[in-house]
This record gives sequence, structure tokens and C-alpha cells, in this order.
Amino acid sequence: MLPGGAAEADGAVRRLLRAGAAARYKVMKNWGVIGGVAAAVAAGMYVLWGPITERKRRRKGLVPGLLNLGNTCFMNSLLQGLSSCPSFIKWLEEFTAQYKTDQNQPTEHRYLSVTLLRLLRALSCQEVTEDDVLDASCLLEVLRMYRWQISSFEEQDAHELFHVLTSSLEDERDRQPRVTHLFDVHSLEQPEITQKQISCRTRGSLPPVSNHWKSQHPFHGRLTSNMVCKHCEHQSPVRYDTFDSLSLSIPAAVWGRPMTLDHCLHHFISSESVKDVVCDNCTKIQAEGTLNGQTIENQRTTFVKQLKLGKLPQCLCIHLQRLSWSNQGTPLKRHEHVQFNEFLIMDIYKYRIPVHKSSQNELNQKNSEETTPGTKDGIAVKPSDAEQPSGTKPFFMNGACSSSFLMSSGTFPLAAFPECSSPVYLYRLMAVVVHHGDMHSGHFVTYRRSPPSPKNPLSVSSQWLWISDDTVRKASLQEVLSSSAYLLFYERVHSRVQHQSLELRAEE
Repeated sequence: MLPGGAAEADGAVRRLLRAGAAARYKVMKNWGVIGGVAAAVAAGMYVLWGPITERKRRRKGLVPGLLNLGNTCFMNSLLQGLSSCPSFIKWLEEFTAQYKTDQNQPTEHRYLSVTLLRLLRALSCQEVTEDDVLDASCLLEVLRMYRWQISSFEEQDAHELFHVLTSSLEDERDRQPRVTHLFDVHSLEQPEITQKQISCRTRGSLPPVSNHWKSQHPFHGRLTSNMVCKHCEHQSPVRYDTFDSLSLSIPAAVWGRPMTLDHCLHHFISSESVKDVVCDNCTKIQAEGTLNGQTIENQRTTFVKQLKLGKLPQCLCIHLQRLSWSNQGTPLKRHEHVQFNEFLIMDIYKYRIPVHKSSQNELNQKNSEETTPGTKDGIAVKPSDAEQPSGTKPFFMNGACSSSFLMSSGTFPLAAFPECSSPVYLYRLMAVVVHHGDMHSGHFVTYRRSPPSPKNPLSVSSQWLWISDDTVRKASLQEVLSSSAYLLFYERVHSRVQHQSLELRAEE
């Protein structure tokens, strides 16, 4: 006895067999037409949208992942970190505006800035895309045009790629001809500017004098190198060097004390002695005390050298060096955890130009923003030695504070730290790149903030995401701060007064 459904199907088959040949042909013809239409529809959907099994809608609150092209996790993790920095995306938008008038050929095939902007906008959900996974092979293709041969099947370093991108963007900027003001004598007299790079306008209103600093990317900063003679205390002229990331070595751990980001920063700016350096001032003093006509040899003494941060960037990239070498000369990876916070105060690491006492008050009125706690005559002072209000704790908090502060989100609890009530150089954590594995093989992942909602694009989301190539999930702030960071991406937070000052400067 067949079930009801099976009996009906068996009866339909018997009726079809008992029917004549013409009836059977008519039925089969109709099924053929229906099958052909279905096949055509399926083929069209495959061509337009690809396999249905691989096309997934992105979940709300998440960002697109990136396809791993072989061993491109280093590139995917860096792109996710850069896409969480709104100031960098804004700079790319302003920088690429010059290409919108050129319609001769697609700009994404020629310029790194345009290709990078499209990827970062898609990863920050600023461009309409419903794809769950994006392909970043276009970035490798445009880098080859800049003579960077980066294989997608070999393991690379995310920090090295960061330097490749920033240096290539600077090269792209320097290749663009600048319209020079006729009264800008300084720019016209620059020997490194060739005649092909200079163009002048002869009609219409004169353009404003171009400011070279406006075109610098937001990761661009400056280091100061200060040299002081230990014998006569004469200070040599301060040297300035540029940087796009701070590469910090991890000092030796002390048993029972956690390693913090402050330890790494202070180790970076700590003074060092440089022996056998010619001191012009000591030589001059020695010459004044000798008889006329007597030859004096150059006086060699020991100098104290110290690094400071002369110009802090809008976007701060911190690289924690995890490469070390064994006694046998083999590379080793340092796995220890370096504590860091959601907010970073950099005031005590900022260089301040030393001034005479007579002009101290006048300079403070003009450059009140540059007044930095924790410095003395432009030389860094350790947090425990810096001037602080009575009854307050030392200015030592970047990575070493209470768990309640670590779990804070959205706002900075300045009230809990009286000595930090009004920091000038305050930074907010935007992304963390982590490397799992050893020096020979491993995998890069990224923790980053979720993009702000379209209703409030200027806000900063408190939701964190964990991204491993094409896999994206939500994460907590505690998980982020517990990770073994390799790259830290911070963005400067301006107070309301600083915002007003920046607006006035822009109007001027």
C-alpha cells in the first residue's frame, strides 16, 4: 500500500503512459520550455552577481572583509587599520580632488591615492556595497606601477607596507606640478624645484601662497635631536627629522612589573652619551686662554643626546618592535604583552623650544598651545620628576591605570586624573594590528572601531570589530586592550577650544 502522495504520483505516471504519443510530446515540450527559461535565468544571475552560495549580505554593524590572495593578510590587516582613521580618508579625498577634472583615462589605474581612497571608503562603509568580501588586488597592481614588486604569495610585514604606502604617496605628491605665486620668492628660489614643476598664472586673480605643510599626509611628524656638551653645557643646534610612525623597542622586562606603552616611549626618548665629539664652544674657551698665535686642537668631549617629538601628527602610528636576536644570531619574536589604553597622552614627549626668562611671558601668550608639562628647557623629564600639583600621582598613565579606566568607552574620564585635566596632545585608539605566530610564519589580524552611523558621521563608535581577512565579528574593548599589539593607530582628539583655533587658522 503506497502512501497518499506516492499513490497520486504513480497514478499520474500511468495516465501519461496510457495517453497517446501526441499528448506525451506536448507535455514534454512544455517541460522543455520551462527548463530552458529556468536555465537562462540562472545563467544571467551567475553572470551578474556570481555564485549565490558565495554572495552574502553583510550583517548590520559590520564592515566588509578582504579576500586573501595567497599570503596577503599583511595587506588586509593594514587596510582595515587605515580605514578606521577618518583624518587619513579626509586627506585622501582632498588630495585626489585634483584628479577629478582629468577624464582622459580611469584614474584608479594610475594613482595610488585614488585606488587607496576607494578601498578605504568601501571598508569604512562610505561607499555603497553589499558584498561581504572585497578584493584588494588593485592596490598591488598600482604599487607595481610605483616600482614596488610585492608578491601576494610571499609573507610580508604590515609595517613595511605602511612605509611603502606613505613614501609612495609622498612621491605622488612631489610629482604634481605646483602653481607658484609670483610673489612667493622662497618657493621660486628653491634649487630642488625644476622649471618643469613650476607654472605661473598670467590672467585672473592671484592664487594664495601655497603652504607645503597642507599637503603632508596626517601621519607625517617630526623628531628633534638635542645635543648638549657635558663639560660646558653648550647646546648644539637642534636637528629635525621626519617620521611617519614611531618604531619603539620593548625594553627589558622587570620582574613583577607589567610592561606599558609609557615604558616604551620613555625608552625611545631616553638620553644617551656620545663620546669623542668635537665641541666648538670648549675649543673657543680654550683658545681664549692661550697666547696669541698658538695653535689649539679641537676639544673633544662627551655629549648627551636626546630625542623628542617636535611635531606630533594628527594620526599617530606606533610600531612595537617584536624582533630580537639570540646569542647565536637567529631571529626571535618577543611575545610579551605591552599594556596600552584607549586614550594616549603625549604632552610629556613633546619638544618645547627653550627661551630666555625675559621673553618667557611673551612667548607663552603667543604659543600657549605649545606649553607642555613634563619638559624642562626642551628636554624630557621623567614622569616622576615632572612638575605636578601637590597630592597628585605621577604623570605615568599610558598603559598603567585602573581597570575601570581601561573599560571606559566613548569619553575620556579626565576627572579621575587631576594632573591630566587639560592635555593638549590627546589621542584616541582607532585600530590595533596583531601578529600571531613566529618570525618565520604567522598571520595578521586587526581590531578596529566600527564606522559611525550615517546619521552622525562625525561621531566615534564604541563598537569594536575583530577582522581576519574575510572573517568579521564584534569584539569588546577589553579584548582589544588584552591583545599583543604590533601596530597601534591613534587619532588626535581636539578640544572645543582647539577646534575654534583650527577654524580661525583655516580662515586666515
